[in-house]
Amino acid sequence: MAYADQQMSGSKIAAIVIVALIHIALGYALITGLAISAVKEVVQRVTTVDIDEPEPEPEEEPPPPPPEPENVPPPPPVAPPPPISIAPAPPPIQTVTRPPPPAPPALVVPPPAPPPPPSQARGASPDNQRRWAARIQENYPSRAVRSEIEGNVGVTVTIGPDGRVSACRISSSSGESILDEAACDGMQRYARFNPALDAAGNPTTGSYSTTIVYRLN
Repeated sequence: MAYADQQMSGSKIAAIVIVALIHIALGYALITGLAISAVKEVVQRVTTVDIDEPEPEPEEEPPPPPPEPENVPPPPPVAPPPPISIAPAPPPIQTVTRPPPPAPPALVVPPPAPPPPPSQARGASPDNQRRWAARIQENYPSRAVRSEIEGNVGVTVTIGPDGRVSACRISSSSGESILDEAACDGMQRYARFNPALDAAGNPTTGSYSTTIVYRLN
């Protein structure tokens, strides 16, 4: 009896499981089919629904204007603007283009002159004065010797470019005409000079002054 009960219980369990699986399959098929049909029905409804446009709402009437206040003073009078005087345009200014003044002439500064050469001017000087002075003494006037006349004669002579005396004058007389005459005569005959020179070094006329001493031994 126990073995038969156990076999019978196993058969029931298997039958229950099979029935449950069948129910699950039927339910899945039912749900799937219903879902597809429901989707199709919704799609058909959506495509066939007419959309009615809403009617425009009536415009609201504007509120009435506020009542004007009583006893409002009138606005102050506005003075008209003063007239604007427009001066006529001034005549155009004509500009005269003047050429620029001529440029001043260029100042040409000459180069400085070279310094002049040193001057070679000199006065006349005696040439071998001891010799010709002795000759003048040797020609002591014989009449003055006999009369024992002595004296000093100052003379100023003019000397030519050749160094010889060309003229003689008494600058200081001895008081004896015989000695004065002998002094000038001796200077013209025996005196010799180095001629005077100009600035360029050329011989020129000069002068010389000296004193002739007449003394008896």
